[in-house]
Amino acid sequence: MRTLALLIAGTVLIAPAQAQAQAQEHRDKVLFEVEKDAKLDGIRAELRKKSEEPEKKTMWVDFATIDAPKGLSAFTQVFHQPSICQGLSGMCWCFSTTSFLESEAYRLTQRKLRFSVMHSVYWEYVEKARGFVRSRGKSVFGEGSQGAAVMRAWKEHGVIPLEAYTGLQDGRQNYDHAPLFKELKAYLDGVKASNAWNEEQVVSTVRAILDHYLGAPPATVQVEGKTLTPQEYLAQVVRLNPDDYVEFVSFLGKPAWERTEYEVPDNWWHGKEYLNIPLDAFMGAFKGAIQKGYSLAIAADMSEPGYSIGGPGLAVVPTWDIPASHIDAAARQFRFQNGSTTDDHGLHVVGFTQRHGQDWFLVKDSWSSSWNSEHPGYYFYREDYVKLKVLAFMVHKDAVKELLAKVKD
Repeated sequence: MRTLALLIAGTVLIAPAQAQAQAQEHRDKVLFEVEKDAKLDGIRAELRKKSEEPEKKTMWVDFATIDAPKGLSAFTQVFHQPSICQGLSGMCWCFSTTSFLESEAYRLTQRKLRFSVMHSVYWEYVEKARGFVRSRGKSVFGEGSQGAAVMRAWKEHGVIPLEAYTGLQDGRQNYDHAPLFKELKAYLDGVKASNAWNEEQVVSTVRAILDHYLGAPPATVQVEGKTLTPQEYLAQVVRLNPDDYVEFVSFLGKPAWERTEYEVPDNWWHGKEYLNIPLDAFMGAFKGAIQKGYSLAIAADMSEPGYSIGGPGLAVVPTWDIPASHIDAAARQFRFQNGSTTDDHGLHVVGFTQRHGQDWFLVKDSWSSSWNSEHPGYYFYREDYVKLKVLAFMVHKDAVKELLAKVKD
């Protein structure tokens, strides 16, 4: 029998099922309004909190008070190619090391060669993907790496001229690797989530993604009327031996004069090719090399109040951080361990000068901040900054023969 709603003396009688539905609808409406009010109250409270909070202030060096070199001409410089901006990419490690090797090619052969940065970047991504599979997703997969990775890429895959492979597709003039890295990361995250650890398939897919964004690196290049593979170009034209280059670090808690791991995320392969030496030896080799006409590829921290973003293009340590006279191995180690010193950036040291008793280093930079400075493409590093914030450097072995004699292999 159907139950009907009846109107009796102005009273609405509703069937039980219909009454239950209407009651639920009313409760849902009330609950929605309560939730909406709660959300609005939360938003209002957050806005009030932000408006009531004092504005955060950041301490920064007044660079106008720094007695710095007045321009590039103040430095005694080694040969180096003009700086190239790395654009929106994390390729400083490769730009700086490739620039360093261009300077080395000139120093050793007097030839002004320009090498493809993207050729090394391409093969480093392949190696990172391979390492990701072999470690079952435990190795770091990011845009960053180390100068040692460039040397490994040259040894295994050779090198080619810049004009043969720029990695700029479809007429682009500037680098933007955000879409490339996003797709690579998403793919490898999917591999990890599904446990699809087929190394050959993963490497093949990663190469297909790289080919799409960067173009496939050429198997051969035409140089001086000859067809050469990248390995032949390295051996016959460039004539640099990757094994002739050494990297130094200076850490406490590790044996001195021995090879050690540089414990930063960008050393994703946990390489132990770094020579750990006392800080005085580190600084002596650093300064001595550039004074003898050798340049250096360095890994440094750039997230500091004494590091100008644009403007004067200076890197110094303010006294309210630590006076220069107090910078020692312990101060350096303390900042590395508490995370206030990080391996942010790769650069190329190409010059030296002294000003009023202080050492200054001319540092070639591919990062955007240097292109907004008073000397685009360069920074001026004061000695205290090098001593506290430069974590590693690469140099030709001939520049540090005395140090190498002390290494315990």
